[in-house]
Amino acid sequence: MPTGGRRGHLIALWAVLGLALGACVFSGPTPTPHTVCPTAAPTAEQATSILSDVSDAVVQTNKGSFTIGLYGDKAPIATANFAALARCGFYDGVTFHRVIPGFVIQAGDPQTKKNHGIFNELGAGGPGYGFAIETPPPGLSYDKYVVVMANAGRPDTNGSQFFIDLVDISDQLPPEYTIFGKVTDGTSVVDAIGQVPTNGTPDTGPQNVPLDPVVIQSITVRAKAQPSQG
Repeated sequence: MPTGGRRGHLIALWAVLGLALGACVFSGPTPTPHTVCPTAAPTAEQATSILSDVSDAVVQTNKGSFTIGLYGDKAPIATANFAALARCGFYDGVTFHRVIPGFVIQAGDPQTKKNHGIFNELGAGGPGYGFAIETPPPGLSYDKYVVVMANAGRPDTNGSQFFIDLVDISDQLPPEYTIFGKVTDGTSVVDAIGQVPTNGTPDTGPQNVPLDPVVIQSITVRAKAQPSQG
């Protein structure tokens, strides 16, 4: 009895099964597309537009996740800039390159995406632009878990780097660092990051660099809850 028809039917059946199995193996949720990263800090008008749909930010690290409540009303430019950089994936893969127990943890240098170790320019990277300090308003201080823009001690050097206070350091900092948020959930993760072993405080070169890199895997900026329709 000729077998060509049966063989052809089996081949077609296996092809269909192969496609189905392939779909099972390779299918998955489609990643959320990133926006284009900004090339300049947002203007006041742009900040208003960005912040109209911003509530908080969930920072996922290899040590766990924590949530930052964002202060768009207190530091609109810094907050909108952070949100824009987060949404474009700028922080994905960046490490906390400076960890000082009892003081701060700091991240935001894009150079640490490719180099998790110690190098001469560690801590000098940014988004390619800078912007002015937004002085903290009365009643806002550098207390525990506050999220603050890092700068180079000069005007217009805010960029992408930020630090989180591990304790109240209000008596150690002048009001020259913009506060743009506070950790509202996952504080135990922040505390754990603040205790990772580092290279210590050498007299020269980079210092307080974690020996086991603490990597920001993603930052998800969440939209404001919409009022229920009733």
